[in-house]
Amino acid sequence: MENLFWIGFVGALIAGLFAVMQAKKVMTYSEGTDRMKKIAASIREGANAYLKQQYTTVFKVFLVVFVILLIMAFATGGRMLSKFTPFAFVTGGVFSMLAGFIGMKIATASNARTAQAASESLNKGLRIAFSSGSVMGFTVVGLGMLDITMWYFILRYVFGIVDPVQIGNIMVMNGMGASFMALFARVGGGIYTKAADVGADLVGKVEAGIPEDDPRNPATIADNVGDNVGDVAGMGADLYESYVGSILATFSLGAIAGYGFRGMLLPLLLAVTGIVCSIIGSFLVKTKEDATQQSLLKSLRTGTYTAAILAAVIAAPLTYVVLGNWGVYIAILCGLIGGCAIGYFTEYYTSDTYKPTQELAAASETGSATIIIGGISLGLKSTMVSILIVAAAVLLSFFCAGGAQSFNMGLYGIGIAGVGMLSTLGITLATDAYGPVADNAGGIAEMSGLPEGVRERTDALDSLGNTTAATGKGFAIGSASLTALALLVSYVDIVQSNTDEVLDLSLTNPLMLVGLFIGAMLTFVFSAFTMSAVQKAAQSIVVEVRRQFRSIPGIMEYEADPDYASCVALCTKGALHEMVAPALLAIIVPIATGLILGPIGVVGLLGGVSVTGFAMAVFMSNAGGAWDNAKKYIESGHHGGKGSEQHKAAVVGDTVGDPFKDTSGPSLNILIKLCSTVSIVFSGLILAFNLMNIL
Repeated sequence: MENLFWIGFVGALIAGLFAVMQAKKVMTYSEGTDRMKKIAASIREGANAYLKQQYTTVFKVFLVVFVILLIMAFATGGRMLSKFTPFAFVTGGVFSMLAGFIGMKIATASNARTAQAASESLNKGLRIAFSSGSVMGFTVVGLGMLDITMWYFILRYVFGIVDPVQIGNIMVMNGMGASFMALFARVGGGIYTKAADVGADLVGKVEAGIPEDDPRNPATIADNVGDNVGDVAGMGADLYESYVGSILATFSLGAIAGYGFRGMLLPLLLAVTGIVCSIIGSFLVKTKEDATQQSLLKSLRTGTYTAAILAAVIAAPLTYVVLGNWGVYIAILCGLIGGCAIGYFTEYYTSDTYKPTQELAAASETGSATIIIGGISLGLKSTMVSILIVAAAVLLSFFCAGGAQSFNMGLYGIGIAGVGMLSTLGITLATDAYGPVADNAGGIAEMSGLPEGVRERTDALDSLGNTTAATGKGFAIGSASLTALALLVSYVDIVQSNTDEVLDLSLTNPLMLVGLFIGAMLTFVFSAFTMSAVQKAAQSIVVEVRRQFRSIPGIMEYEADPDYASCVALCTKGALHEMVAPALLAIIVPIATGLILGPIGVVGLLGGVSVTGFAMAVFMSNAGGAWDNAKKYIESGHHGGKGSEQHKAAVVGDTVGDPFKDTSGPSLNILIKLCSTVSIVFSGLILAFNLMNIL
């Protein structure tokens, strides 16, 4: 059975070939007029320039961490850290970067093509945008499969490690590089995109009263660039990390539970099955002309739900043949059903076809203050359902997998539920990644002067994209909570196996309590850092746009072109400068906590950051998505329509929600897992040099 791990390479090949096929299909379509091509080229140029500078900055940080890991691994003869970890750290970071970069390249090639296709039909626009998203989705899962399988073969067959527990413990550390890169990509891209978006909206829509993506707005190109570097490149790196992290954590738990190599093979087989099912589901995504938001949602649901159902059916014989344990299959179902349930309720709270967002739009009748209060209330309320779904999935998967008889078998059930939740990530991410492409298409349609009907179609696709983006974030944070629990257990097991003392992990232990408080604090301080970063960068854009409106004669009469490049440069500078501090926070705090409080304090920190981070991420993502769609609901003709006082109030709400849903919220799920992997990687250092040992 253990010789079947080559199936991971097959899954990577299938995903890669499908991504190439979809990319070639997209590139056969026309980019439209010369004006559309010029705008698309400017967006591509800005996105490439930003990513080049971001990767240069991240490379320097990676180099420092790589050297530290090398010293820890080789200076201690591998006692403090596996000699493979520094190199796995690099490959994880490179693969995570590639996932985002490839997704961004196809997105910037698809935006004008989607606008041109939308001028012909809504269905054609949907298909091109979705095909572009599919390239991202299947690139992420293909690279993930390649990275995981490659390292398994290196450890198992090149270096001859035959102990599954040892392989599992080494591989669970391999997720640090992916988490590290994902945090920089998500935070940096999120700061960029929201600084441009907030600046463009506040001065353009609210102060000047001009439409969104109006070519007279100097921040328009920067806003469109931001959609790609944040919502595509950042998201790709983020979901790559979630996907790989859940599988690696389950590898470790499978070995600890006594399943050996079979326990590792099952999550790999589930992932490959999910790739095939996602490809089948992607062919079912299509719509008719003049489709409503409800029917557009139904089209995407058809694809994602079909993939999930197929995966659930195929998982049954796979689980029985590999493990002979039907309880583990029920745990997988818990993950699949839990993921779909989180997606549905995220949709309920953020889509303007449902009551919560419609009521939020109605709050604009009494000004921006009430719509902001309403959005915060909606986001807070929405956490209840997501947390209860995850809680139910944890309990059911734990006990069904045999937790009552064996604690470790129950934990394996929780881990495999997380893999089940992300098994159809290929299509789930495709429905998410298509949104920024549709958003860019709307901007290009507006700036190119295409007929109003084209913008209406792209707006319909963009509004749907806001909902699917919120759904994707729900999947990511839901799976993060399960993976974080699995990583926490791996940390405890690794630490316990390297010390003779039995860890007192009771809540009454002061070290545990203090760790919990520090973990909760970290969630809030990290969110403050990222929100503040957007605020500072957005302020510079607001000042620059106002300056250009004042100092460039004829800009409002279309007689002079704005200086788009200055806004792009400001966003790039602001994002690169502000992204480092919150990213380093996720590394420094767990290590510092461990060196002072010891491993027990770290366990408390991981528990605190996991619980508060999960709730905060759901709150921020759903509140932000609802504010955005409430604005679009008003723009479609409700509550006064575009240009009304209600619309201006909704724009203010949307700008508050921008860093919620696209910077701080989605970064928190990476924070949770990065804290866990950093703690695991530096566990040897913490055990050897913590203050509690001295006292």
